[in-house]
Amino acid sequence: MTLAVSLKQRLITAGLLAPVIMLCVVFLPTPVFALALAGVIGVGAWEWGRLVGVPESAGRAAHVLLVVAAMALLWFVVPPAWDIALLALGVLWWLGATATLALTRQIEPARGLQPALIPTALVVLVLPWLAMVRLHGLDLPPDGLAQAQGGGRAGQGPWLVLALMMLVWLADSAAYFAGRRWGRRKLAPMLSPGKTRAGVYAGLLAAALWGALVGGLMGLRPTALAAWVLLCAAVAALSVVGDLYESLLKRRRGLKDTGSLLPGHGGMLDRIDSFTSAAPLFVLGVLWLENV
Repeated sequence: MTLAVSLKQRLITAGLLAPVIMLCVVFLPTPVFALALAGVIGVGAWEWGRLVGVPESAGRAAHVLLVVAAMALLWFVVPPAWDIALLALGVLWWLGATATLALTRQIEPARGLQPALIPTALVVLVLPWLAMVRLHGLDLPPDGLAQAQGGGRAGQGPWLVLALMMLVWLADSAAYFAGRRWGRRKLAPMLSPGKTRAGVYAGLLAAALWGALVGGLMGLRPTALAAWVLLCAAVAALSVVGDLYESLLKRRRGLKDTGSLLPGHGGMLDRIDSFTSAAPLFVLGVLWLENV
């Protein structure tokens, strides 16, 4: 398949899915949004089983049930007061993954089941689900970030979810096109030959500009606006780690994509890998900005 054909398929798929996703985010009540997102995560859990060597069918179905059970536990049992600690744990895990990727000098082929990576799905898939769901249901109090927006209006959460989605999409697109145009030095050629340092810089710039635009529309005070822009850039940077981590797992298995569900994109994990690392940090930042 030529690059032009692949890009065309990618754009068509994105063009068809993006409006549906945005409508769901804006109009679905949070419990229904949580259920729909759980379906996406469930597909990702099935593909994760392939990455870590879980046997076909029954084994992967059991892995999906494990992930679904974890999401149900967080929704019905774990109190919201634990959210910050759980999301902070997720961010710390991704910072550790960043160090691991930076120190990786050789990729050893994986054979058979990798049991240690089965519970890792709880961090990589379940915690981002928690972050997105809690963000979607967020009604900010009349102070901090809410006050900067003009006072605690209900229903801000869905718009913040859209802001996060657009942030990651814009950073990814800017990195792709800038990397093809100006990319010379590879970021991590062993993990992802297509990623360049120029592309990452362009992605960070796009994220910062998007943050400045959104922050301006929200009417943030100067201090909060500066913090918001920095948060958006940091989220974009960590989103790259999610992409590279999945690339590492694919390289170990000799896979190009995690699946073929989405033409031009590959599998579900290929589409949401950046969000898995970006969402926990973004939500923690939003909660922190309430008090800036």
